[in-house]
Amino acid sequence: MEDPIQLKEEGNKYFQASDYEKALQSYTQAIKLNKDKGLQAVLYRNRAACFLKKEEYAKAASDASRAIDINASDIKALYRRSQALEKLGKLDQAFKDAQKCATIEPRNKNFQETLRRLGANIQEKLRIQFSTDSRVQKMFEILLDENSEKEKREKAANNLIVLGREEAGAERIFQNNGVSLLLQLIETKDPELILAAVRTLSGMCTGHKARATAILHYLGIDSICMWMSVDNEEISLAVCNLLQTITDCLLGQGMEEHHGKEEAVVLDTKKDLRMITMRLLDMLVSKKVSGQGRDQALNLLNKNIPRKDLKDHDNSRTIFVIDNGLKKILKVVGQIPEMPDCLPLTENTQLTASVLLNKLYDDLRCDPERDNYRVICEEYIKSKIDPQNMDKTLHAIQMVSGVLQGPFDLGNKLLGMKGVMEMMVALCGSEREIDQLVAVEALIHASTKLSRATFIISNGVALLKEIYKKTKNEKIKIRALVGLCKLGSAGGTDYGLRQFAEGSTEKLARQCRKWLCNTSIDARTRKWAVEGLAYLTLDADVKDDFVEDEPALQAMFELAKTSDKTILYSVASALVNCTNSYDTKELVPELVQLAKFSKQHVPEEHPKDKKDFVVKRVKRLLKAGVVSALACMVKADSAILTDQSKELIARVFLALCEDPKDRGTIVAQGGGKALIPLAVEGTDVGKIKASHALAKIAAISNPDIAFPGERVYEVVRPLVSLLNTERDGLQNYEALLGLTNFSGRSDKLRLKIVKEKALPDIENYMFENHDQLRQAATECMCNLVVNKEVQERFVADGNDRLKLVVLLCGEDDEKVQVAAAGALAMLTAAQKKLCSKMTEVTTQWLEILQRLCLHDNMEVQHRGLVIAFNLISADKELAKKLVETELLEILTYIGKQEDDPKKQHIINVARDCLTRCMDYGLIKPLSRA
Repeated sequence: MEDPIQLKEEGNKYFQASDYEKALQSYTQAIKLNKDKGLQAVLYRNRAACFLKKEEYAKAASDASRAIDINASDIKALYRRSQALEKLGKLDQAFKDAQKCATIEPRNKNFQETLRRLGANIQEKLRIQFSTDSRVQKMFEILLDENSEKEKREKAANNLIVLGREEAGAERIFQNNGVSLLLQLIETKDPELILAAVRTLSGMCTGHKARATAILHYLGIDSICMWMSVDNEEISLAVCNLLQTITDCLLGQGMEEHHGKEEAVVLDTKKDLRMITMRLLDMLVSKKVSGQGRDQALNLLNKNIPRKDLKDHDNSRTIFVIDNGLKKILKVVGQIPEMPDCLPLTENTQLTASVLLNKLYDDLRCDPERDNYRVICEEYIKSKIDPQNMDKTLHAIQMVSGVLQGPFDLGNKLLGMKGVMEMMVALCGSEREIDQLVAVEALIHASTKLSRATFIISNGVALLKEIYKKTKNEKIKIRALVGLCKLGSAGGTDYGLRQFAEGSTEKLARQCRKWLCNTSIDARTRKWAVEGLAYLTLDADVKDDFVEDEPALQAMFELAKTSDKTILYSVASALVNCTNSYDTKELVPELVQLAKFSKQHVPEEHPKDKKDFVVKRVKRLLKAGVVSALACMVKADSAILTDQSKELIARVFLALCEDPKDRGTIVAQGGGKALIPLAVEGTDVGKIKASHALAKIAAISNPDIAFPGERVYEVVRPLVSLLNTERDGLQNYEALLGLTNFSGRSDKLRLKIVKEKALPDIENYMFENHDQLRQAATECMCNLVVNKEVQERFVADGNDRLKLVVLLCGEDDEKVQVAAAGALAMLTAAQKKLCSKMTEVTTQWLEILQRLCLHDNMEVQHRGLVIAFNLISADKELAKKLVETELLEILTYIGKQEDDPKKQHIINVARDCLTRCMDYGLIKPLSRA
């Protein structure tokens, strides 16, 4: 269609039909083709009407203005622009347009009403503005007056923060020289005033790119980074939040939708973002920066540099950081806290830097980018290796250790550099304690790879044993112990562990527990005690003693709350060992005999690994509050909580949920909530384990208590995933029980189950030969048929759903009969079409119905009679068909029985059936015997 007039008419039709998108397309096409000025004005004002309906007010105002430019007295265009401007908050301009409309048509009541409304709104806006301005001024006067009472200053500070979070308040502060006054508050060096000023600035920047950019330029990135560098955790974190808010605005994230509200024009933000990145990288290696400040700089880089979505091909920010800052990050991971020239660090700094190295490496898109990353690392580490300067070499080894805690594959390649492994072993034999400390720690990280572990076993085990026995430095001793434990358990069993520990695993474990409980030891050293226990608890005697040591358990749970990847993994590993929730290989008797014949070691089940002991350990852990600790671990940042750790936590949860009596405790301590993210993200095995634990809870718990609010809907998908035929029978069964419980709660939940495409799987299990699976699936379907969408699927042609339910009513299994008869009763009550369809799906329908009505189980009998009543009520011809069968005698027999409270509901339904037949005139009234 190339005629603008026809396109306009077509657009008008779409507009009247409320199809504003198509109307918009028609008007836009007409505007492109049209050359007549008069028509052009009409098209623009019509398109403005579409934009108004779509709440795109800036575009509506723009199109109305174009129409007015052509015809200044176009009253429709003027009124539409007035409406758009009002929505955009430009009340004075909207008022002027409305005034013009009223001048052109003074008797138009709509225009007069609009003028009155706009006038009142303008007055109110001015009142608020003046009020806000005076409040802001008063607050700053109080805050900047040193003689003000402390209580007044605190109140003024809090009010300022609240005002800064409101759009109107933020704008008034900004327009009234507020940023300059806030800067004065920061320069007072009073911590409370600094916090108030920084938090107010954060509120002012939130969701407003233009204001955030202006504030960044006014304050200066150097000043912001300087404030973040202070040795005050609260101030450092507040400034970090401010810089994150500014970064979000520059990246276009967190912008609030204002329904088309115009954004101020902001120049390209890339320059500002690059400047922020460079200053953060500079902070990493500055001695003037506190440990807290360095952590915040690393956190900002971790959050903002790598891509959020790998489908986005632009990883230029990561490339920029690698080219300009990789060596600076390596310098941080290469720091040795025990050396005098060390940069100020916290307990988390180096691990956070390792996490950043890992995120940057994972964000690379191709081999050349990864090769460049590796080359920079290799060259920098080589530059630090100097046989004549042992301190310098120590830093190089520490860097390799740090990389091994980040991108492990890269770390493994760095271990392959000439002389690195040999240098580690040589340093273990050094007389200097600092050399031993760094070398042992590096060996531990290096031994994760089996090929490296073999080298260390050959060259370093004797040295580690020597160090453990002779050193009096607790920090070195614990690391040496963990190194031995790690190497000993490399085979995944306690056999090698016992060999290395020379049979004294209990003694080593007691020492680890002693270190763990000693709060006077630094957290970093206690972390190694947890890692030691993660290996030592492979021994059944050790795990049994450990769960009885309440102080050690509490100390471990407390450490699990820290943001440390290694601690989380170690705690989860120890708990997996204590609950025996690891995978075990089933030993084939023939192979065991063959191994014994050839005099090979055959691992045997330890008496304390048998079920009774495992159950006792689980009960002990639950009593100690393990669920709360696990729930806390699940909340950790994704960079700290790896997929492997998630899987281990999911395994522990599944073991804890084994006894139905314990599931209430697990829910009460937050276990239900914690399991949801584990079932959605992580390894496939981890997701299955977490889903199974959720199924166990969902099967017997009240969903409103176990998964309150909207959370219950998040549980449906994990449960449905267990219906897969690749899952085992127990997982299928417990998932069906959970879904049955959910489907009995609300129609919204039933609809969610349907939307997750669970129906075909549930129907498949209704065919299952396994009695319990068939029963569970049928009970679930019984609850689901209340939903209209499910009913419509039964009504639809070309399926055997109804036939299956009818045949299941004839099953010998009483529980299946109860569920199937219930489903059929509800279906026939809700859908009359299914009443006649029931008589067509199978020739056995009447025999099955009669058997239901005569059943010994009153629940089955009642449901059978309800089905009969539904069939009779649905259609007179169908009722006639039933009356001509033995069913009439059955109904008469039951209906004529004496009233009996125990089965009155059954007698009443039979009488209702007979009454309905009498109403049809199919039978004559009979007196009861």
